[in-house]
Amino acid sequence: MSPLLIVLGIVVLLVLFVWGLYNSLVTLRVRIKEAMSQIDVQLKRRADLIPNLVETIKGYAKHEKGVFEEVTKARSALMGAGSAHEKAVADNMLTGALKSLFAVAEAYPNLRASENFQQLQKELSDTEDKVAYSRQFYNNVVMEYNTKIMMFPNSLIAGQFGFKSEEFFAATEDERKKVEVKF
Repeated sequence: MSPLLIVLGIVVLLVLFVWGLYNSLVTLRVRIKEAMSQIDVQLKRRADLIPNLVETIKGYAKHEKGVFEEVTKARSALMGAGSAHEKAVADNMLTGALKSLFAVAEAYPNLRASENFQQLQKELSDTEDKVAYSRQFYNNVVMEYNTKIMMFPNSLIAGQFGFKSEEFFAATEDERKKVEVKF
């Protein structure tokens, strides 16, 4: 075998490797965008349920204006969030506001017995599960992508084509605190 064929074979293998790596990184980057889009869909679904929930509770708890304003403010922040970090912060703000809203609802037995309120609560719970799954899927794809671009020799090629690490959808400090349950 001539040295020219060996060099040509090595060049062809190298080109195929770079081509395959580039395509796999592009595929992962698209999956990350799709996963973030799924988070957005679920967060929007949850945000759309909130006005109905607030109106239902308002009928029973007219004097709880501060709680309603907090929920509305948190919902607006979520709808305006751009990056994964901003969405995580706004989502946590909304979760806290919803906890306050449900605490208010607990004080009204007629409200808790309302079929409309129970249905909204069920839909919100279902959406929370979907948000959690979407976050987990997003973080799995980000982990796979970030790992791939950091590994050698992939890191050399990824850097040349401008592939950069993506941000995880992370919990805030408040969410990491130990939860105490007291009876």
